[in-house]
Amino acid sequence: MEPHSLCVIFGLTPGGLSAAFGQAPPPNGETYFHSPAGRYSDGRLVIDFLAESLGLPYLSAYLDSVGSNFSHGANFATAGSTIRPQNTTMSQSGYSPISLDVQFVQFSDFHRRSQIFNKQGGVFEKLLPKEDYFSQALYTFDIGQNDLTAGYKLNMTTEQVKAYVPDLLGQLSNTIRNVYGQGGRSFWVHNTGPVGCLPYVLDRYLITAAQVDKYGCASPFNEVAQYFNRKLKEAVVQLRKDLPEATIIYVDVYSVKYTLITQAKKYGFEHPLVACCGHGGKYNYNRLVKCGAKKIIDGKETLIANSCKDPSVRISWDGTHFTEAANKWIFEQIADGSFSDPPISFEKACHRMDH
Repeated sequence: MEPHSLCVIFGLTPGGLSAAFGQAPPPNGETYFHSPAGRYSDGRLVIDFLAESLGLPYLSAYLDSVGSNFSHGANFATAGSTIRPQNTTMSQSGYSPISLDVQFVQFSDFHRRSQIFNKQGGVFEKLLPKEDYFSQALYTFDIGQNDLTAGYKLNMTTEQVKAYVPDLLGQLSNTIRNVYGQGGRSFWVHNTGPVGCLPYVLDRYLITAAQVDKYGCASPFNEVAQYFNRKLKEAVVQLRKDLPEATIIYVDVYSVKYTLITQAKKYGFEHPLVACCGHGGKYNYNRLVKCGAKKIIDGKETLIANSCKDPSVRISWDGTHFTEAANKWIFEQIADGSFSDPPISFEKACHRMDH
């Protein structure tokens, strides 16, 4: 195995939630996998395209023990995950109970147990990473969006949501320090996207006409995301000082997603604020009838929240997550490092320690 071809994922979405709480229903996965594949999308996610670009197989979710191969990395993330621990049940909040601190505990356990089983040899050597892979791995983080919208669910004001951002970033920084303490040296950190342009936010929250920008996005939500991103960048600068052997790459995913949504037509997309898979309303989003929802009609189970005709020209898949086509476009913008600070491509970040 080439050094650095181990990818360890924190806070991204493929796999984990489905592995823990049952499969994402059809039509999820219809475009690429032709059936649900543990992803809330019609196909591949940004992390899948990143893995493909390195010639790696897609990462197995840590919680998916059946048929998994972890020799090239593991994904500890779940859809709906947050930085802060959840104090509500999943059905109440819609957020995953597998928050960042839990993901780190799982990673530590995976690190420790990999070495124990590797010493036993046999099949374990083929399915688990070797000890030196952990220091050569690229650790990717993409988390925080759900923490921001959680405050609004609790009827907080924008100022109140902003007030807990330093606490969020303190917890994220601590996790990066903890991974560094276990040998991690290379980090790829995405900032958070324009949450005010997501159909579920536009449908669910009380947004006045004055708060909507010229593209139809909710300005207060995007302002909070931008504030989070400014503070995240400050946290990364501090971490670089505190962890001198680390390379921490900050990736401006916000700018990429906002460009795609606000200039959708230019890039071959349409209806940027309308979910492809959903049920009714201005944004084709209904939190009670989510993508894949079924209903008994005349004694037969019928899919009532189905996919749109052509997901390849749509940006939002289910009101929260992106389509494969949008994910591919986002990957193409960020992979070469033009939205990274420092401007290092994903491939170089993955082979930085290759001697």
